[in-house]
Amino acid sequence: MTRIAQTFAQLKARNKTALITYIAAGDPDQQTAQDILNALPAAGADVVELGMPFTDPMADGPTIQAATQRALKAGMTLAKTLEMAKAFRHRHAETPLVLMGYFNPVYKYGCEKFITDAKDAGVDGLILVDLPPEEEEELAPFARQAGIDLIRLVTPVTTQERLKTLVSSASGFLYYVSITGVTGTAQADVQSVAAHIRQIKAHTDLPVAVGFGIRTPEDAAAFAGTADGVVVGSALVAEIEHNGAAALSPIKEKVCALKAALQNIL
Repeated sequence: MTRIAQTFAQLKARNKTALITYIAAGDPDQQTAQDILNALPAAGADVVELGMPFTDPMADGPTIQAATQRALKAGMTLAKTLEMAKAFRHRHAETPLVLMGYFNPVYKYGCEKFITDAKDAGVDGLILVDLPPEEEEELAPFARQAGIDLIRLVTPVTTQERLKTLVSSASGFLYYVSITGVTGTAQADVQSVAAHIRQIKAHTDLPVAVGFGIRTPEDAAAFAGTADGVVVGSALVAEIEHNGAAALSPIKEKVCALKAALQNIL
């Protein structure tokens, strides 16, 4: 089993929900970001997403947009993001690591080379929010050969026919975008999300993680019985925005609180 599949299977066997955390690589600088990244599993993250900074992050709200700009201004590149991934993997043999971002930097890097280097760095999955299945052939064969999961986004307006197309080429887990909008800008409606997840699960056995509207431990707890995982990104990135190089401690505290909520020990 892949690290992603094994993690979700183990949590399901214990009737637990995965905590998936996101930070942007290189925010506010590479060393601080590396320290935060390395600390996430011990704080409670079951799966870690590492954002690949890009100049035009169209799916992201103001918080993550600002994070990517800070990272790029500090000299972050895709090659350095892979260096961070490799350093994380040296410390954490079992925690799944997913790179999230946009296709343009990957295309410029070279699809085959990127997958080769990502595999070498210990990357388990990719979320490329602007790469639909119809346009993936320059990347997907290399990813599948390397055993790197291609994680698809499903939204509240995804039709049933479109859903069939998405799940047919997805692996790892499905990322359910709980709001119509960008990251970190609205709160998800639990009942509406639960109904959509039931529809999704009629088409696939893949785990479904909910993101884009979860900021607090209470938000996380509300989805614990609905989704297989919850994704928290903007709330963590905001700690970096507010605390800069001193963000490690408050982020660890926030991740611990989120994990406690999912363990029903608020």
